[in-house]
Amino acid sequence: MPRPTTASGLPQGWLTRCYLLRAADGVAGTTVMYAVPLIILTTTGSTAWTGLAFLLEWVPRLATILGAGPLVDRHRAERVAVLVGLARTTAAAVTAVGLMLLSPTAGTVLLLGFGVASGMLTEVSFLTVEALGAQASRHTPGRAHRVQTAQVGIDQAALLAGPLLGGVLLLAGPTILLTALAVLSLLAASTAHTLSAISAPPTGPTASAVSSVSPWDGLRTGCQVIASIPALGWLVTALTASGLLSGIVQVSAPITLTTGFGVSTAVTGTVWSIATLPSLGAIAATGKAIDRYGLFPVGLVGAGALSLAGLTAALAPSPIAYGTALAILLGGEGVLTVVMRTARAALIPQPVFTSTLAVTLLFILAPLPLAGALVAALPASGIPALVLGCALLQAAVTAVAFRGLWRHRAAFTRPAPAPDSPPAEAPAELPHTT
Repeated sequence: MPRPTTASGLPQGWLTRCYLLRAADGVAGTTVMYAVPLIILTTTGSTAWTGLAFLLEWVPRLATILGAGPLVDRHRAERVAVLVGLARTTAAAVTAVGLMLLSPTAGTVLLLGFGVASGMLTEVSFLTVEALGAQASRHTPGRAHRVQTAQVGIDQAALLAGPLLGGVLLLAGPTILLTALAVLSLLAASTAHTLSAISAPPTGPTASAVSSVSPWDGLRTGCQVIASIPALGWLVTALTASGLLSGIVQVSAPITLTTGFGVSTAVTGTVWSIATLPSLGAIAATGKAIDRYGLFPVGLVGAGALSLAGLTAALAPSPIAYGTALAILLGGEGVLTVVMRTARAALIPQPVFTSTLAVTLLFILAPLPLAGALVAALPASGIPALVLGCALLQAAVTAVAFRGLWRHRAAFTRPAPAPDSPPAEAPAELPHTT
């Protein structure tokens, strides 16, 4: 007997499970991202080591993206998510046992290795949940930004929960933290398994259609798609500049709070989590704002908020002002992410969606290891000037990129349906925009 579906053609419960998968995976990923650098900072007291750890964490993650895109295109995203969840569960369990048996030095090396491995797995799982989210957007034309708003809200909630969870569990020890990560990863794997069981819509072509795609083929395909769609190219340009500013603030925030303002490491995670709260409200309002004003104006406001946040963070005279800058940064980043994902789902053809997504992520995330290297090369006193320079650069690049997006806005904006009309059926496949 066929499983009941919603008006959009999605199986009942499918979208809810997608949200649960994203939440479990997001909390696990943000907890690792926050906890590992903080452990290094507290144990070594070195800003250079903190920046280098950030650099070493992100280089393998970027390399993973090249192979992960074709992998998800070749297989169903749900199946890949199951394997990734099980792999991270195993890695967390092995690391937890190793910390109890090994010497402190060997245990630290093992923990750093887990941070790298978990980051690589996080990139693969992120591509899977993005592919699932894009599929849901295609089945809700005219309301795709509502789906993306919910997903970005989940991501921001994970940014709130991750530092809090990491800070609390670190008080009990790294072993307890790793055990919690294993449980979260197992939950993500089981949720992905139920998605496969309810026969969700395909998230890509069949395996035979792309079985010959290699990572380098995927890279070439993604670059060709970006080059052939001007709006996508300008979108990636704007997000790359924003990614550098966001990365600089992200990696330098613990250093600025502890060294510049004298905030204890125990309070650092709380400051970041409190700064996340206003961003949740901004993201929640994004859907209605797009309904009223359109995708482009809302995206421009989000990008402007990032520039303002960078300037505020560079010139902040107190922890309160700096926390306010973090809140503006996270809010602007969330709004811009909703706009970006909505436009991206409309612009990238479905058969090569994940391969192209991987290349766009490669451009957007490449500034993060650069941010780590820049922070590592400068003394703590030079960080405000670095943040100020990046904020000015981001503002200039964003102005040029959004001018290009305005010229090609018709490629990623669609008229919304009437409020009382049911959603239109999604096309079987998006045309390849040239």
